[in-house]
Amino acid sequence: MSLDVIALVLFGALLHATWNAIIKAGTDKSLDAALVAAGGAASALPFLPFLPLPASSAWPFIAASAVLQFAYFQLVAAAYRAGDIGVVYPLMRGFAPLIIASTSGFILKEALSGGALLGTITICAGILTLAFEARKGGRKAIVLALSNSVVIASYTYVDGIGARLSGNSISYTLWMSLLPPVLLFTWAISQRGVGAVAAHVRYNWWRGLIGGAGSIASYGLALWAMTKAPVATVAALRETSILFALVISVVILKERSSIWRYIAGAIIAAGVLILKLA
Repeated sequence: MSLDVIALVLFGALLHATWNAIIKAGTDKSLDAALVAAGGAASALPFLPFLPLPASSAWPFIAASAVLQFAYFQLVAAAYRAGDIGVVYPLMRGFAPLIIASTSGFILKEALSGGALLGTITICAGILTLAFEARKGGRKAIVLALSNSVVIASYTYVDGIGARLSGNSISYTLWMSLLPPVLLFTWAISQRGVGAVAAHVRYNWWRGLIGGAGSIASYGLALWAMTKAPVATVAALRETSILFALVISVVILKERSSIWRYIAGAIIAAGVLILKLA
């Protein structure tokens, strides 16, 4: 991976951590997740007229991605309600690249070098180390987190292939962002009614706008990187978002840290270095 690709993926990881922190800090995680998805769609709309349409072969992947993104946002909210972020986030984000790294050879026919595979596994090990500091998080939270890791791996494959087929990864990302909020808000209204949803949107729209812009930019950078480097390697590097989430939790949210956070940081940094040297 070239230095510019690594730098942009890391910037995307920072954006990813930021919008996750917005959802975590909110009072209603399900509706805040829907707002973030809607904010991503709103951020995409002004740019669509200036970009070519994705190739016809990419549209089935856009549709499949919408369904998977709907499941992803629902599981994110459910997992954060069920358990501590110290166990939920590492499990969700740590197992997904392991799934991709172990299956990309026969799904995408991508051969990772020994160094790239070692870097991927090292980053995942660092992320999973953070689970040791969790104070809470029972069986339900763990099941939800692991289930979402499968969803994350699935949409990573779908979008990695779709972006390559589309002819323009940015156009693919923006079009892909339009349908998930429709599904999320349709579901929310069917469960809670128009009044409750509208009231939450009225007072929290800014969360969706800020978080959505960060979400769409973060994922767009990752998809662009997947057109330049192996999907498994990009997926692993993107999970360094946990480091930025840790900084936000300590510096901004004033949460207590532990030795496990610093150990994990060192392991993840070593993984990034291995990826660069591979």
